[in-house]
Amino acid sequence: MSVVSLLGVKVLNNPAPFDAKYQFEITFECLEPLQKDLEWKLTYVGSATSSEHDQELDSLLVGPIPVGVNKFIFEADSPNLKRIPTSEILGVTVILLSCSYDDREFVRVGYYVNNEYDTEEMNDDPPAKPVIEKVRRHVLAEKPRVTRFAIKWDSEDSAPAEFPPEQPEADVVEDDGTAYGAEEEELEAAEAGAVEGADAVQEDAEDEEMAGAEDTAGPSAPKAEDAESDAGSEDLEAESSGSEEEDIEEEEGEGDEDMEMGEDGEGAAATEAGKGEKLQGQHPGEVMVH
Repeated sequence: MSVVSLLGVKVLNNPAPFDAKYQFEITFECLEPLQKDLEWKLTYVGSATSSEHDQELDSLLVGPIPVGVNKFIFEADSPNLKRIPTSEILGVTVILLSCSYDDREFVRVGYYVNNEYDTEEMNDDPPAKPVIEKVRRHVLAEKPRVTRFAIKWDSEDSAPAEFPPEQPEADVVEDDGTAYGAEEEELEAAEAGAVEGADAVQEDAEDEEMAGAEDTAGPSAPKAEDAESDAGSEDLEAESSGSEEEDIEEEEGEGDEDMEMGEDGEGAAATEAGKGEKLQGQHPGEVMVH
């Protein structure tokens, strides 16, 4: 828990000319008496590509600090142009407001700063050499970035833990590295067993396919017998068809005989009729009834 808490920072002169002083109204709270002073510092970031151009604008010692809410005005000079690259004067940069106790930083507030000319014409067509008298800065005070750090204050109890707490039960637990290696070996063994099982299944499947192929190849020999039986059946059919034809011919022959017999019957009937006529001629008074 921090003994000093930053409650708020207000940028007073904003926007302002580039060479004007920075002014901040800082409000903080102190929870217990401090033996030393607080050091406030303002840093200007001169270049986005290198920290060599960063410069400390001003620093201030505040103390002794009474317990409770405190407020003060912090002023800092404008940056030294000689330490800023010419190409980095205009545009967006950063300022850092920080506070330390006993050379240990516990809070830092960062702001974006936009440096530009005060006329649109110069912004559209800036001169080769910056005209500082025409440059104005605008601190984006609405969007600060606050970072807090845990530090040791006056008492030892306030010091943050530099090492994790002791855990005697952790010595009894098996090393993660060993367990991880054992798990890897088990996984590898399981994968190897799965591969061998898959190979065995594939071999069994191939054997079954070969056996099936032999079974299908074996019974193919009797196809000749089937062909012979088919041929025999054809002969039987042929013979049966031949016998049927003979029967039909015989029936037809019998029909012819019947026809011939019919013709003979007609002839016999005619003969009998002739005889009857003769008999009638002989006996005209008698009538024969059939």
